[in-house]
Amino acid sequence: MAIREKTTVKLSANADCPSHSLANVSVRDLTFAIDEPEARGGTNLGPTPTDTALAALIGCTNVIGHKCAKSLGVDIGHLEISATCDFDRRGVTLEESIDVPFQKIVLNVKANGPATQEELQQVALEVTKYCPLSILFKQAGTVVEENWQSA
Repeated sequence: MAIREKTTVKLSANADCPSHSLANVSVRDLTFAIDEPEARGGTNLGPTPTDTALAALIGCTNVIGHKCAKSLGVDIGHLEISATCDFDRRGVTLEESIDVPFQKIVLNVKANGPATQEELQQVALEVTKYCPLSILFKQAGTVVEENWQSA
């Protein structure tokens, strides 16, 4: 009899925040810094919170992309992913409240495997349905454009 995994789990993170900008975040047995650049009064020991959100989307696209490719029987090989974001800074500068601070994100995904362009598009469609970070951004009103191509 197969053991069924839980469909809902609790995620948790904790942080020690020794300054106004530095958060030493602990997740599982990992610790990493989220910080602001020196130009904004930080110590530049890690990415900013907004950079971290963008990086999380890249990581999620990689993980879910490989899962989707495997389920489709498509060999995408190794991925190179870049992301650019149009970010409205008026909220973080306290100028005014912004409903959609991450206005548009463009993800460029290059796969070095033997998958055809048509197969890559199939994978991309599946990733759009299942990547929780992509869903999070889209539900918040962000335009997420994904471009998948062979390397």
